[in-house]
Amino acid sequence: MIRVLLADDHAIVRDGLRRILAADTGFEVAGEAANGDEALALVRANDYHVAVLDMSMPGLSGIDLVKRLKLEKPKLRLLVLSMHGEQQYAARALKAGASGYLNKDSAAGQLLGALRKVAAGGVHVSDAAAASLVAGAGGAPHEALSDREFEVLRLLAQGLSPTEIGERLHLSVKTVSTHKTRVLEKLGLGGTAELVRYALEQKLL
Repeated sequence: MIRVLLADDHAIVRDGLRRILAADTGFEVAGEAANGDEALALVRANDYHVAVLDMSMPGLSGIDLVKRLKLEKPKLRLLVLSMHGEQQYAARALKAGASGYLNKDSAAGQLLGALRKVAAGGVHVSDAAAASLVAGAGGAPHEALSDREFEVLRLLAQGLSPTEIGERLHLSVKTVSTHKTRVLEKLGLGGTAELVRYALEQKLL
């Protein structure tokens, strides 16, 4: 029996995932979290085989959450489930310690297959994401950003203010502003409006 932790801030998504897993006798949903901090607390207190993580949740999330969970439980297998395209995010998630990346548009059968593969010690990404990983992810300008800069880019593009980003990532407003400046410089952008346009063109939203 594969013990699974579900971490997603939408109750309806967790309910759907729970129903999919309940239909397969090989899985047990042994814990649920509505945000990254809850997921971290549950992982510290319990043992799971695989954690299914939403990429964007309140509090600790994304690449930071993947790194923290692997630090707490190195043997825990992580499957990132996200609305974001695999070609944009899979490489960073895998480098941070995830064992798989699956788009939320995927069918139930793909989810079960990915969970089995990850639980058995394998790595799951789509064929398109794998091809882009082999090719160096296409060399887009944002590939040169650090993980922290990439998170700041993503949150700025979503319309969050530096203060809100600071609260989300546990950073000072000054640090967020410094990251924003570096992002604009590295991408050759003139301001927030151009940054949002870039994120849309690169399908980062």
